Formats: sequence, structure tokens, C-alpha cells
Amino acid sequence: MAKKKSSPVRRQATMAERSDRHVLYENSVQCVEAEIDFLDEAFQELRGRKATRLREDFCGTAAAACEWVRRRPRNHAIGVDLDPDVLEWGREHHVAKLGKGERGRLTLVNGDVTKVTTDPQDLVIAMNFSYWIFKERRTLINYFSRVRRALADDGVFVLDCYGGHDSFKVLKERKYFDDYTYIWEQASYNPVDGHMCCNIHFKFKDGSRLDKAFSYDWRLWTMPELRDCLADAGFRKTVVYWQGWDEETGDGDGNFTAVETADPDPGWISYIAAVK
Repeated sequence: MAKKKSSPVRRQATMAERSDRHVLYENSVQCVEAEIDFLDEAFQELRGRKATRLREDFCGTAAAACEWVRRRPRNHAIGVDLDPDVLEWGREHHVAKLGKGERGRLTLVNGDVTKVTTDPQDLVIAMNFSYWIFKERRTLINYFSRVRRALADDGVFVLDCYGGHDSFKVLKERKYFDDYTYIWEQASYNPVDGHMCCNIHFKFKDGSRLDKAFSYDWRLWTMPELRDCLADAGFRKTVVYWQGWDEETGDGDGNFTAVETADPDPGWISYIAAVK
């Protein structure tokens, strides 16, 4: 009598293999609701009216642009990004969840932010330090100049930046979530030209890893350098919004206030609003 052949044991996929890097990124470092709250308040404070037209440069999955059109029936948004795959992910996971009217007020453009032409915008934003891909001063000023030309007469350009003496170090920082650990790695930094390479990794509770889920090849721009470049691009003034500190958690509290001076913290995140 022939023996029955045993069925091969099918290996279960690891948590890393089942994960979606864009979902992990958005859950770990993005809060577009708070970001849009800030943009709304800052523009109202600077210009005395509500903004209605927003362009999100380096938009990635366009989460912020989608949040913008959800806020008010008069809001319109444009998202611009070079990567067609990440734009398609955004269409499937964010745009598809919008109502028909909201989708009609959103445009996604697969293009270069230094070349794209759009109607005058109340707000142009460049978040998550994405513009740090421009490593030379003239290239950065060229981008800033094009943004200025894309703004309405009373438009505002808002970008984020980070700094502090920890930003110049080779290091790893971890943030812990229920099922995984987010790892921010500053892999290299050259103090001669400011060139840095950074990575985002994810480690899961089953021991699996998603290494270099995202990698960045940047120049670390300092706050004074950025403000000088914005002035050279023709912006009339810049306003720095500094994050408050939560003494209990030992971390930023998510509240940003306009400042003229700030403490030399080891690590900080800020917004700069450049007024046309």
C-alpha cells in the first residue's frame, strides 16, 4: 500500500512582506489633518482671509492635497510629483475615498516642480524636507523663484525644515508602535558640502524588517540659509513657526508659534512661511 505524500508546509508571509511602506510612512510621520489646520491658521493670520487654492509640491501620495479639498467646498488642490507609481498609489488609496465633487477639485500632475506651470495659487507647500534634493544654492533659488511666480499676489509659500546639533550626526532614532518600530537613520553627513544620506527602516514584532523602505539623498540646509535663499528669490518676508515642547513626553507638542528667537535644541522641526 503506497504511503500518502505529505503536503508541503506553506511558509507564512512575514509582517514585513505583508506591509505597505506608504501606509507605514503615513502612520509614522504624517498627520495631514494637523498640517492643514496649521496652514489654514497661518494663512488667515498673514493675509486676513481663507486660502482656497493649494499646490502640494513633491506631493507623494497626495494625502495633504486630498485633505485640503475635503475641508471646504471652495477648496481646490494640485499635487505635483515626479514618481508616477506613488501618484497611482495615492489615486487608489486617497483620491478614491473622496466624494465626486471633491475629486473634481483635485488635480494630480506627474511632473517636475521646477518646470510645472499652474494657475495662481494661494498656497504652495513643500513638506517633509523634500526640496532638500536641491543641493546647490542656485538650483534651490531657481525653485523658490518659480514657486513665487506660481503664487497669487498675496500668496504664501510654506515649507518645513529641521535642525539642531543632532541633525549633523550619524545616528538612528526609533519610534515605537503596536506592531512595528519606525527607525530614522542619518547614515552619513559631509560637513564640507552639507551632503547627507538618510533612510527609513521598519522592524516588526515578528522579527522581520523592511530595510531602506525610503532613502534620501539630500543637502542639509540651515534655517538662515533657507531664509536668505527665499529673500534672494524675491519673497518680501519670511516668518518662522517654532514647535512648542511637551515636558511630560520630552517631545514636540505639535503647536507652532511665530518666533524671532528660539532655543538651540538638539533637534527641532519648524515651518517657514514665505510671503510674496
